[in-house]
Amino acid sequence: MRAMILAAGKGSRLRPLTDSVPKPLVEVAGRPMIAFALQLLRQADIHEVVINLHHLGDQIRRTLGDGSAYGARITYSEENPILDTGGAIEAAREFLCNETFVVVNADVVIDLRLRDVIEFHHRHGAMATMVLRPDPQAERKDDIGIDAARRIRRFLGRPYEAGPPSTGDRYLFASVHVFDRRLFDYMQPGVYSITRDVYPRLLAAGEPVYGYVHHGYWRVLDTSGDLAAGRRELAHCREKA
Repeated sequence: MRAMILAAGKGSRLRPLTDSVPKPLVEVAGRPMIAFALQLLRQADIHEVVINLHHLGDQIRRTLGDGSAYGARITYSEENPILDTGGAIEAAREFLCNETFVVVNADVVIDLRLRDVIEFHHRHGAMATMVLRPDPQAERKDDIGIDAARRIRRFLGRPYEAGPPSTGDRYLFASVHVFDRRLFDYMQPGVYSITRDVYPRLLAAGEPVYGYVHHGYWRVLDTSGDLAAGRRELAHCREKA
């Protein structure tokens, strides 16, 4: 399998730190943030990885090189202008479109068994599988709902097909997807979001889109508060180990 790490963003919510350092290279527990995404893929035996670049992309390329130090073989996808998440995946179509593939954000740390997510994706014949986290307080406002079979029936607050899920629970997106290559039937070159633009199109068309619920550790390092919390938590885990 192949995978993409989304790493082109400007990291605006971490400024001024990210004025001179791209967010994926910000240090967390002694290593660059993006190393956690590379580790997640490596543990699932995924070594062929494309990383999109825009903001201070040369620094990322110099630091990661060909990826061998991280157990990966890295290809880079340069963006100018920045393409947002959907446009970025479309721009990497040639690299990704041969089979099922994974997309993960560069700023997430998660103790996920990615092999289990991929197996779940295939078992359900899914077009797309989103890794989800319970969000009872709707803190992230993703407002994703699933039915008893884990099929997504509510997305960004809007019901699809059978309406609101019978479970009534609310979930947030945990920054990891698995896609079938048929995803590209719903995509075209441009600047757009995979979540705000492509997922609603899949759901409206009745495509099988599922949610894999993860209850373990998860942290997105996209604000100064989240970064500080992640550094504390991961340093504590390293000390315990």
